[in-house]
Amino acid sequence: MDSAATSTPDLLPLPLEEGRYMVRCVRGVEAAPARPLAYTPFLYLTPAHLALQQAPGEWLHFHLEDQRSNHTVGQFQAFLAEGDTVAYSPWQAPFGGAQLAPGLPADVVASFLTVVEAQLIQRGVQRLQVRSYPLAYDEAGGAQLTQALTQQGFRITQTELNNHLPLQEEFVARLHPSERRRLRKCERHGFQFEQEPPLLLPLAYEFLNRCRQEKGQHLSLPLERLQELFRLFPQHYFLFSVRDASGEWVALTVAIRVNDEVLYNFYPASPLAYNAFSPVVLLNAGLHAFGKASGMRILDLGTSMLPEGPNYSLLQFKRHLGGVLSLKLTFEK
Repeated sequence: MDSAATSTPDLLPLPLEEGRYMVRCVRGVEAAPARPLAYTPFLYLTPAHLALQQAPGEWLHFHLEDQRSNHTVGQFQAFLAEGDTVAYSPWQAPFGGAQLAPGLPADVVASFLTVVEAQLIQRGVQRLQVRSYPLAYDEAGGAQLTQALTQQGFRITQTELNNHLPLQEEFVARLHPSERRRLRKCERHGFQFEQEPPLLLPLAYEFLNRCRQEKGQHLSLPLERLQELFRLFPQHYFLFSVRDASGEWVALTVAIRVNDEVLYNFYPASPLAYNAFSPVVLLNAGLHAFGKASGMRILDLGTSMLPEGPNYSLLQFKRHLGGVLSLKLTFEK
């Protein structure tokens, strides 16, 4: 079918609690749940963000509904490709997979994922890849999903190390002494953390790209896509900088409010010429303060991976920032 269209939804009961739970399966771009959510969705699992993931094949949205509370208590999205024989979740986002309401029974989670898999197989899907959120985002929900998926025969094909900072703790208290010295050095030299207006994105993109090229890396998004994300999600995408005493940029990042609890340091960069100052430490100090003032719980520092494996120098730096390790898992069957 044409993925630009939306079909009549299928309502599939779970064989639990006399039909209390139903799975609503919708094919097409429209991903909005029919019942109110019993949780705050991660940005990448909202209908507006899912609509940006232009997969070549069919789009399938599964919403787990609790008939008793009249709420949507879980969701799973899959994007079909390669002649609709392979499904990806996500197609193009930091993560996809499922999200669950707090306190959902384990047997309900397992039954929900069983229905999802059966529906995909019925549509000819032979392989499913699921890239889940960092476990620190929702430890209980992540544990349930990991157990349910592995119980269904999914294997873990990638284990990424993710770091985060707990925002209830003071930033300086977790810093390694070496990074604490660099932070004081930046402050002594008049470096300042600032939030920048989105109209500076083209200049910021050039700065970020130069910094990445110095390290033999590249940016994952083109400027036009980044501008689109800022335009569509103005309450979720932010541009932050560190400027020196003369007002020049010495560090930049794009930060993303993933939900009410998580701020993600997505695109941090600083020129090699400023390594002696390490202005990214001050950048993270500012993000920590912003996230804490906004009532968030964690500052996600992201994964530390290269194509060939862990980036150990980056892992060490994040550990010196006070980063707490968690796993970000990819499943496949």
